[in-house]
Amino acid sequence: MGEFWRWVTEHSWVGWLAASAVLACAEMLTLEFTLLMLASGALAGGITAAILPGAWLIQVLVAVAVAGVMLTVLRPTLLKKVRDAPGYRSLLDQLVGSEGTATQKVTSDGGEVKVRGEIWEARTMTPGVTIEAGESIEVYQVDSTTLVVYPASQGLGWSGGAAR
Repeated sequence: MGEFWRWVTEHSWVGWLAASAVLACAEMLTLEFTLLMLASGALAGGITAAILPGAWLIQVLVAVAVAGVMLTVLRPTLLKKVRDAPGYRSLLDQLVGSEGTATQKVTSDGGEVKVRGEIWEARTMTPGVTIEAGESIEVYQVDSTTLVVYPASQGLGWSGGAAR
């Protein structure tokens, strides 16, 4: 048993490398760069383990320090580049043009709609227009947490609107 622990101590870099690979692969599911930054910390811990086998405290400190620096310095820069790229639309921006259903009466003062399976506060884009519960709507814009909508049957009257 002592030989096993000696091998583990001498080859701890393998564990760090495996952790780094798992985190990097899991990043593909989130695309938020958080797990990638943690993977870089694990990789740094693995390099430290290859240079200083058995120095667990130093390995962990290096991994945490590198991951922390990457999360605070590199991640925000990468996210800004991605979000500023041409064609990028946030999840809220993707709601624009979506169809839904009024769950309550919607006026220019407020109401409620269901879009993509979620309930949202909403208001009509045109004062004086009323959308009754059950009527189909389309999202014109997102204003904070309120959707600005119009009746899907009405359309906008321009090429970007719904022509029905």
